[in-house]
Amino acid sequence: MTIAFHSLNYPPPVLGYMNKHRSQYATRTSPALAFPPSSILLQTDDSGNLIDSNKNPSSSTVSTSCNSGGSLLNQENTVGIIGGTSINSTLNFFKKLVQWSTKDGDDSPPFVLCSDPVLSKELSLHERKSFPSSVSKNEHFQKDHAPIENLRRKRAFLEDSGARCIIMPCHISHSWHDEVSRGSSVPFLHMGECVAKELKEAKLRPLEAGSSLQIGVLATDAILKAGFYQEKLQNEGFEVVLPDKATMEHTVIPAIEALNRKDMEGARNLLRIALQVLLVRAVNTVVLASDDMRKLLPQDDPLLKKCVDPMDALARSTIKWARSAGKGT
Repeated sequence: MTIAFHSLNYPPPVLGYMNKHRSQYATRTSPALAFPPSSILLQTDDSGNLIDSNKNPSSSTVSTSCNSGGSLLNQENTVGIIGGTSINSTLNFFKKLVQWSTKDGDDSPPFVLCSDPVLSKELSLHERKSFPSSVSKNEHFQKDHAPIENLRRKRAFLEDSGARCIIMPCHISHSWHDEVSRGSSVPFLHMGECVAKELKEAKLRPLEAGSSLQIGVLATDAILKAGFYQEKLQNEGFEVVLPDKATMEHTVIPAIEALNRKDMEGARNLLRIALQVLLVRAVNTVVLASDDMRKLLPQDDPLLKKCVDPMDALARSTIKWARSAGKGT
């Protein structure tokens, strides 16, 4: 199943589901979810023609056919979004993208959003798995090509829908960013690059005289082993500090286990310890690359203020791209 939001400057938001086997849309409204007034559901009839769901189902259909190869959106600044392990995290990112892009009175960029529960389960499984430290990134992530092929299909769907830029607001998906983006006909933003560039532009200074600029990275074992945050930060000249083995074994992993048990207080306390261990090692800031761990801390927590959220950096970079593309630059 694929959820697709299509921003076409029409009124009320609706959720749309595309059955991947039949390639047809069915509808379901969701009053609990808040989306901008620029959302519309496109669904198909039995012949594959697109229907405007804001009209009566018996009304005439839009002439575009899903099988005709025509793009749903034609704006130069259309954004394609591939959902990740959690629909809630995807929607939280989407909310930031819309709110931040419209806060100065500008329009939200047109977008197409895909969220496939099958892909979400595949990604979640990979993040939960624990691999021996001797397993390299390539051995680890190339054993199973299912997520890669699934992500590639989503990318192709978004490109065919008219997306002029692709983003993945999901940490684990970026483990295969190189493979998924290869051959893309449009820009494919990398969340790690967005973070690294923003930190570079911040012109940070070392906390200790004579030392290098150090950035901490805190995430699940799978994300740290994938290594893309470390790579992108190092490419910008930063020294990357990761949790040591003892910190992973006694704080990070137990925090995730506590979170899975719904022991929020225990998980929160362990996370605070892990962050403090990194911060005492003279890091300027910590890239907290886990939505679940980030949600453990209240927004006004002093430790959270010393962390950066890769999702925020990706949202800002997407808005910057969309505004530039919208101006034809």
